[in-house]
Amino acid sequence: MCAIEAGKRGRRVAVLERADRAGKKILISGGGRCNFTNIYCQAEHFISANPHFAKSALARYTPADFIALVEKHRVPYHEKARGQLFCDQSATAIVDMLEAECSAAGVQIFLKSKICEVQRTTEFVVRTESAEFRAPALVVATGGLSIPKIGATAFGYDLARQFGLRICPTRPALVPLVLAKEDRARYCDLAGVSTEVVVATDHHGSGPSSEPGPKKLFREKLLFTHRGLSGPAILQISSYWQSGQPIGIDLAPDRDVTASIRAGNTRSMAAARSAFQGLLPHRLAERWLDLHAPSAWTNQALSELERKIHEWTVVPTGTEGYEKAEVTAGGVDTDEQSSRTMESRKVPGLFFIGEVVDTTGHLGGYNFQWAWASGAAAGRAL
Repeated sequence: MCAIEAGKRGRRVAVLERADRAGKKILISGGGRCNFTNIYCQAEHFISANPHFAKSALARYTPADFIALVEKHRVPYHEKARGQLFCDQSATAIVDMLEAECSAAGVQIFLKSKICEVQRTTEFVVRTESAEFRAPALVVATGGLSIPKIGATAFGYDLARQFGLRICPTRPALVPLVLAKEDRARYCDLAGVSTEVVVATDHHGSGPSSEPGPKKLFREKLLFTHRGLSGPAILQISSYWQSGQPIGIDLAPDRDVTASIRAGNTRSMAAARSAFQGLLPHRLAERWLDLHAPSAWTNQALSELERKIHEWTVVPTGTEGYEKAEVTAGGVDTDEQSSRTMESRKVPGLFFIGEVVDTTGHLGGYNFQWAWASGAAAGRAL
């Protein structure tokens, strides 16, 4: 996107791509269909040490702008839940579209270009294994540490440090959580079971050193795995979770699970199973009652049973790491950059865009929109 915008303005642009194909992360995203934007994208859907940083770029390149590009290239798409837009067919259409726009703008893409050295004299000098490139401006769009099997590395962060820029501590985000051994024994044979929940954490920080803040919560699907918890609700909360902290899960939001037991003539485990299985997946209902069976059938005991289903608290032991994380939180400190152009404040001509920056979106197309918007901001400034 940055190259396209710069090329349109008559700049000579080279894209140095380490992989043998451009856009590999686009190709695997959204189950291969690429959740390429979200029509409700706003700055509040992003995590950063500076919550205002993303506003300028997002306002100047909106979801409507990217949708117009998609429609220009006649890429069929559809909306899923909550404004998420996906390709009808393959994510390949988005990569093909971007490559076509690069070609039209005179941009040259050099594949299999592993960078060995970057220097700055009167201009930037970038050496690959087989060539040398010189330019007055250098844009770093190298992504984060997520999904190393498709080529993610720390190169962008190392380059920022080389030029004396600060890095906010990085961590896996939008990532499944791992449960403690005791909880795994209780719940992880339910792997594959999914249910809608409200999941919450009692702080709203963006890093290990963040101050506690307002509770953050998401209402989406939870999925039990062989090692812990996943699904959209867990991926969302994982970006806010801090090691050692509990998360709270309401397994039956907006529902009174024990109402039919209290109202019935018979208060028994059979009545409880009927009530729970009517509102929860059967295997989860069975397991929950096996683990939390009331000692009596009094109103007080039923109230306690009801409370537990809405206030399940777990303390994850960790995450599934960068291998399973959709994005990397943290990155190049936004205080080091112009929010309008993405240019470094310390090093004129050096730009950082996309995931390498300390700006991390929620699940649902927000991270792609940040890529397009930050890329456009830099491309228009080059």
